[in-house]
Amino acid sequence: MAGFTSFKNILVSGTAIAALACAMPAFAQTSTDQTTPEANTPTGAGVPVSNADQSSDADGSQDILVTGSRIRQDPNNSALPLQVITTQEIQRNGISSPEQLIMFLSTNGSGADNLASNSDVTTGAQRGTNGLSAANLRGQGSAATLVLLNGRRVAAHGLSGGAVDVNQIPFAAIERVEVLKDGASAIYGTDAVGGVINFITRKDYQGLGATAFTDVTEAGGGSIYRLSGIAGYGDLDEQGFNIMGSVSYSWNKVLNGSQRDFVNGDQPNRGLSIDTRGTPIATAFNIGANTQPGSITANGTLLSGLTLTAPNGANAAGGGINPLDLPGGAGCASVDGGMAYDEALWNTPAAVYSCSWDTGRAAVLQQPIDTLTYYVRGVANLGGNHQISLELTGSDATSAKRFSNAQLTANTTNLPIAYPLNAMTAETYNGVFNSIRSAFSGNAAQVAALNARYGQPISYRWRCIACGPREYVTDTKTFRAALGIEGPLWEGWDYRAGASYAKSESSSVLGTGYYYRGTLANGAIDPAAPAVPGTAQRGLVGVMNSGLINPFSLTQTAAGLAALEGVSAYGATLYGGQYEVKQFDGSISGPLFPLWGRDVQVAVGVDYRRETYAFNGSDAAAATAPVIFLAAFDNVNALTPKNRDVKAAYAEVLIPLLPGLEVTGAVRIDDYTGFGSTTNPKVSVKYRPIDQIMFRGSYNSGFRVPSFNQIFNGLTESPYSGSDLANPVTCPGGVPTSAFGSGQPCAQIRPNIFTGGNPELGPETSKQLSAGVVFQPAPLFSASIDWWMINVDNTIQTLTLRQLIDNAALFRERFIPDATGGIGAIDQRWINAGSRRTQGLEVSVRGGVEGLGGQFSAGLDGTLLLKKREKLTPTSAYGPSLIGVFTFAGDLGVKWKHNAFINYSTDDVSIALSQLFRKGYKNGALPGIANGTITRPDYNAFVKDYIIYNLSLSYTGLAPGYKLTAGIRNLFDTDPPFAVTYDGNTGAGGSWEARVADPRGRSFTIAAEVKF
Repeated sequence: MAGFTSFKNILVSGTAIAALACAMPAFAQTSTDQTTPEANTPTGAGVPVSNADQSSDADGSQDILVTGSRIRQDPNNSALPLQVITTQEIQRNGISSPEQLIMFLSTNGSGADNLASNSDVTTGAQRGTNGLSAANLRGQGSAATLVLLNGRRVAAHGLSGGAVDVNQIPFAAIERVEVLKDGASAIYGTDAVGGVINFITRKDYQGLGATAFTDVTEAGGGSIYRLSGIAGYGDLDEQGFNIMGSVSYSWNKVLNGSQRDFVNGDQPNRGLSIDTRGTPIATAFNIGANTQPGSITANGTLLSGLTLTAPNGANAAGGGINPLDLPGGAGCASVDGGMAYDEALWNTPAAVYSCSWDTGRAAVLQQPIDTLTYYVRGVANLGGNHQISLELTGSDATSAKRFSNAQLTANTTNLPIAYPLNAMTAETYNGVFNSIRSAFSGNAAQVAALNARYGQPISYRWRCIACGPREYVTDTKTFRAALGIEGPLWEGWDYRAGASYAKSESSSVLGTGYYYRGTLANGAIDPAAPAVPGTAQRGLVGVMNSGLINPFSLTQTAAGLAALEGVSAYGATLYGGQYEVKQFDGSISGPLFPLWGRDVQVAVGVDYRRETYAFNGSDAAAATAPVIFLAAFDNVNALTPKNRDVKAAYAEVLIPLLPGLEVTGAVRIDDYTGFGSTTNPKVSVKYRPIDQIMFRGSYNSGFRVPSFNQIFNGLTESPYSGSDLANPVTCPGGVPTSAFGSGQPCAQIRPNIFTGGNPELGPETSKQLSAGVVFQPAPLFSASIDWWMINVDNTIQTLTLRQLIDNAALFRERFIPDATGGIGAIDQRWINAGSRRTQGLEVSVRGGVEGLGGQFSAGLDGTLLLKKREKLTPTSAYGPSLIGVFTFAGDLGVKWKHNAFINYSTDDVSIALSQLFRKGYKNGALPGIANGTITRPDYNAFVKDYIIYNLSLSYTGLAPGYKLTAGIRNLFDTDPPFAVTYDGNTGAGGSWEARVADPRGRSFTIAAEVKF
């Protein structure tokens, strides 16, 4: 470890590699057969050209179609700010999936778009994203990033209906990935506001190849494996055809929170503690009577109506009493993950004798997912340079979304649970009763009142460890067929036409941790729920009220576990959805007339597609079906198939105005079912006064229509569970300083939350501007810097509860009063709300030099966020900067992100060191710190920078066609920096940020490739 420490000290500043990257000239690496090389170009991120990409023009031009244009161009002389991720870069960083690739991009935002950030309890727009990994360029949202496969659309995820699951891409067949960092609505239509990611497959593969990849973590859990094969036959030039296919199977193992020490919600000195009193040893509460005939709580419960005054003057009976936390008790920490409830941080004085439990350690940091992808492509020459091709691709992914064990919270309506006193339970019952009585023995009147209620059942909150973690198992199948034909028309002109069909179909079922409740909405026994053997009780409520399960113990009897198993809802259908895209496109392009020694070029085309989305509910959620406790059924959002037709025509023209000066204009007209037509232009300019420097810029407008879910989802009502909201009418700012139910103006409130679709939603519109400069002072050096601006109006969003509270005067209609004049509910449905203004700089550098018998190269790609502000209505002022400010939902505006590398290679050996840097940000804060009522000595107002290094070594000298690559990811085993991310409403989050950091820690990768 001494060597690791010394090396880390040299690099820890996070700038060593970046400095080297800026100092060294670039070079084009030599590549093994069928491996896309990196390239030096004036844009700083070039497009390597394979044989299958090249133009069929008779003049031998190397012009190709690049992402963002319909006109063939030289990719080494393009005005487009295009980043190309090659196979070498993918291998150098040990990237094994499209999700990891997307997270790698510095221009990708920091939203909840990966499996780690969606692995716990989520609400609102994030629900229904089971197994989904999406792209989020420039932080504009996953629905504002267009994902293409070989230039054509793929289907959105079957559950979400609004974002593409990138893991459906056939990664084994990928040759390169083009990332267009510019708006492209004038070319592709909707979605292309943040940019375009175009996955480009190999097109002319010959032979047989196989790859085995492992990525094993040092600390255990979260390992990743992949096997893939590829085969191709036929030479287009010699035989007139080529057919190829690939198949890949990958499996990601589960990583539990309990397997990483940085997952620790019990850090009160740093301002973090967990807001739950549902613990593995139950917390007793003062729940009242349930009036249903035969209810175990018909006469109330042990603590009903009692006042038990704690030393701080609060009524502990109202805040919950845990036997572990009472004087003389074993202590909350005697239970794995247990901690004393921090009543100061959560402004809940009555919880002074309560325990809490670290829900983050019971959550999953990496969802287990198994993915099979396949890709088949055939292409044939028809004569006269005409070609026809057919692509078939598909995937089958099974994911298990797991989150913390169910919390059972007794109430007087639908969950009247309590621990009874009978011969089976007497020992435990008496132990709990006596510990409470002893703690309050100094107050004779209160003890007498408690004694008078002896024998009444004990109501509680309990975390059901015996139930196992909650789990949704989701299977997503995709299929895509694309037929294309292209060729020459007349001199210099060619045509391209194609038709495609794509489908994504998902279905989710309940796994472990879900049980039939056993009661109706009014608390009466549910006759349809499974009966508890040997009792007259039904469902989970019946199991608990029978005393077969002991909530005040960590161990359960065989009879109790069998009773739980008998009321399990394992395998019940949760929901499912299907998204289809049928598309036809055709275009022609070619020169119009010469100007300044070059041709004015034009492309025109038409595009038609039909999108269809359907979402089905579950028979298990029908009114006559037994209720399943805590299952997030979405029957209210069930949709019969909804269709949307899009008809479009576009034109693009490239004009060489003067020597070195080139202007490209494009315009597209789209007609959308339900939204009418929209016209979006784009103008880009490129000026090269001398060979060594080029200036570029663009202006374009864009738009994004709402997804089907955002329009058609039904109304869902859910109770708020957090402790961080107060009535903004009586308490300006809405930050609570007193406990729920205290009657104070700034008391905590827990309103119901309405979420759902809005049929009145309109499209959001955008205007985008960019300007950049590219340097190439020497043949082996290139650098570029681009400034960009995205202005979005009529933004489609669900405002966070904090946004609504902070701006209550602007959204009074969203606060629904209750009978007392307080806030009974908050309307959080989708709206077109205000505007967003974002600006940034993107930097790309490539350099290299020959030496020591080989070649050294270095590079850096970075994104600096200059502006991120929002206003919530057209007439309101813009709010404060959102750069580097923590938020529970949406995109986390990280100020600076970069990826840098140093590489040395010879004919047989390549060794690379890369660095990923993510700038820190303002930390989150729990209510006690946020409202300034308390301080904690080690609370960090700012989260540290996240810096990790990857090291890889490749060797091709074993034999022709063989390649072995070994690597270490996260070389110094850097933990995610501490951050207060716990959300008291959902119970998700904790001590780190999944939108920024990788929880796996140091891992070791080996990739073995063979080609015959």
